[in-house]
Amino acid sequence: MSSPAPPASPFRVGLISMPWSIFNRPSIQLGALKAWLDRDSSIEAHTFHPYLQVAKAVGTETYHHLARNSWAGEALYSPLLFPEQKEQAARLFAESCKDNDQLRVLDFDQTVQLLDLSLDRWLAELDLADFHLIGFSICFNQLLSSLTAAQRLKKMHPSLPIVIGGSGCVGMIGASLLENFSQIDYVISGEGEESLEQLCHCLKDNEARETLPPGIIQRTRPFSASPCQDLADLNQLPIPDYTPYFQQLQDTFPGQPFIPVLPLEFSRGCWWNRCTFCNLNLQWPGYRWKQSARMAREVTEQSLRHGCLDFTFTDNALPPREADLFFQTMAAAKSDYDFFAEIRVISDGDKLAAYRRGGLSSVQVGIEALSTSLLARMEKGTTVMDNIAAMKQSRGCHMRLDGNLITEFPGSTAEEVAETLQNLDFVLPFTPLAAASFFLGEGSPVCNEPKLFGISAILQHPKNRRLFPPEILARLVMLIKGHRGDRTLQQSLWRPVKRKIARWQAFHAGRDIHGIPPLSYRDGGSFLIIRQEQGNGPCLHHRLRGSSRAIYLSCQTIREQKELIQQFPTIQPQVLHDFLEELRTKRLLFREGERTLALALPAAAP
Repeated sequence: MSSPAPPASPFRVGLISMPWSIFNRPSIQLGALKAWLDRDSSIEAHTFHPYLQVAKAVGTETYHHLARNSWAGEALYSPLLFPEQKEQAARLFAESCKDNDQLRVLDFDQTVQLLDLSLDRWLAELDLADFHLIGFSICFNQLLSSLTAAQRLKKMHPSLPIVIGGSGCVGMIGASLLENFSQIDYVISGEGEESLEQLCHCLKDNEARETLPPGIIQRTRPFSASPCQDLADLNQLPIPDYTPYFQQLQDTFPGQPFIPVLPLEFSRGCWWNRCTFCNLNLQWPGYRWKQSARMAREVTEQSLRHGCLDFTFTDNALPPREADLFFQTMAAAKSDYDFFAEIRVISDGDKLAAYRRGGLSSVQVGIEALSTSLLARMEKGTTVMDNIAAMKQSRGCHMRLDGNLITEFPGSTAEEVAETLQNLDFVLPFTPLAAASFFLGEGSPVCNEPKLFGISAILQHPKNRRLFPPEILARLVMLIKGHRGDRTLQQSLWRPVKRKIARWQAFHAGRDIHGIPPLSYRDGGSFLIIRQEQGNGPCLHHRLRGSSRAIYLSCQTIREQKELIQQFPTIQPQVLHDFLEELRTKRLLFREGERTLALALPAAAP
């Protein structure tokens, strides 16, 4: 009798996330792909997080600032891939870091050398002799570090195939990278789970590459743009596996000076998906989400598995109904979970308070503009009133709000800038926004229909010209682009807005009383006393008695004019209108059309 054939050795794939991935959290891309591939007994997946070694080499505080400064991070890797770009990359680095106290003291040459040695050391310790495929996850500011590492890997192991994927190499972007960088063999455009598994089986079984789906871009056939392949039901996804990250964290930082934040994925895509400036959904063909019960189970399991209580949602926008149920479940769990999420504007204070009770302590909200017509051109689906209400209500429930105000949006008018400047006076009491200069993103509606927004030509971004040799850059499709049109006019128009935002930020940074809102009220039962701090000038106090008090308290949430007229029938509509206008002039409330919102918050914490 013949002996049974020995079991076939598994197909070994190594998945890598390079700097500048955030160092105090595992890569959700790697964790999700590993968990998916581990269900296939013929594939053995390993994940690597060399950004941990870089964080140790440059220092965690420096790394943190570099990871938040995409141009500075890319500039540091440019000379390792393109030595001839060193001088220009150094200038870009200096320009990008001039306003950052932590980064502007860095020596560019020394830091580049440190990254060079760190990469060589990590590659020397990596045993790739038995691997059959290496993959790089590329998002935002990971392009040059990944191309550099792939180049050195290919030099060490010429026959080892390399695949890249992620939001930074979707569609024509990935096709142009494959065409111009020989260290890349395949590009996965769109979601990676099924495509990566198919590629593994194709290579393992030595099948014809032509059988691979079109979402896997390869040199043997022309690229044809097609909808990205998607998973219909996210509830069927396995829970991401972050165990290798924690093992590598322990090896790199034996004392574990920090407890990581765990990334979560509630949904893919964006249920709104109309914002004209946005290109965050290139890799997602549609909006899909997990059920709240599945999401709650994932949080509990990851928390117990890794001993962590802090989580960050990677979603572009949380699914509204399921999020309501999820935070209700988290509030009932009585665990000290802490969540960060990007959300669309929520002006309902009760809903935000419910989310806060469920552990959502920090949000990034898509404010983007404080001009009604500009919001309409951006197709935000919100109004200035909605935005201001969201800023007020988040402050009221002690939820940290981070938001951007996009400046220099193509086609902005002097009237829209003037409206923005005026409305900035009303939001002075709330957490300051950050000024974010408009950038043109590949695949965004503005990029697809540039003439509608006054853009006369689309070019390579001038900062990318510092990073890439011109003959290569000319053939690349880049995620961020430059443009011609009214840029000089926009820069001039928006300069006063940027200055006013800087003063807003300085006002909050310099406040002595941090527990009391800058605009607050105390209720005396029959009267209100409103305390109003000013950007410059003395603190003001206002007293509202009787019906004036009642009207102001009624406007703590957005109220329509007709509602107020019905609620206070003894007050003549013109008298009511004049009273509200007086309070608006004093910036104690905001009015937009027929809607009114009181801006003061209770002085005492709820």
